[in-house]
Amino acid sequence: MAVLQLEDGRTYTDIGAIARQLDVLNIQIDRLSTNKNPAVREILLQDILSVTEKQQVLAAFKTEFEYFKRASGCQWCDLKVLHPGSPQIYSLMTKSDRTHTHADAEVLHILAGECVFGFVCPNGSQVQLMLEAEEYIKVPANTEHWFYLTPLLYLKAVQYYTTAQGWVPQYTNRKLKIKN
Repeated sequence: MAVLQLEDGRTYTDIGAIARQLDVLNIQIDRLSTNKNPAVREILLQDILSVTEKQQVLAAFKTEFEYFKRASGCQWCDLKVLHPGSPQIYSLMTKSDRTHTHADAEVLHILAGECVFGFVCPNGSQVQLMLEAEEYIKVPANTEHWFYLTPLLYLKAVQYYTTAQGWVPQYTNRKLKIKN
């Protein structure tokens, strides 16, 4: 269940209320089922996935990819697999919680685990949003935000891309006012 926390401490858990709060940033958030075949559900329970298993998961979400191609211009997707033993976990933990923007929209569909996105609102206030399995988010291009994993350090998510360069972070280094 998504949880939005405002800078003043108020929280929202209703997906519709969260979407309304994030409208000012043109962020899209919604539920997107991950109830796929039993083999894919079993794969998603594993920490480490082989290339073949990653391909199986992505193939199971082909319909969603086609939707994001039509709706957002996404050209390809990749499966992000993060857990405490992941080689990229240290880099993610030391860089991703810095405020940044991307030239392209950031579209992420959470399949397992959880993560947090933080956002800088037009008035300078900050909010953060925890996402869990079966939720997706589309952050528009040039939206100032940050990202980090919860203490579980566990996430499986499909990332959708429009261009390779579009996901390169442009750091803004704004001081965070809100972070748990």
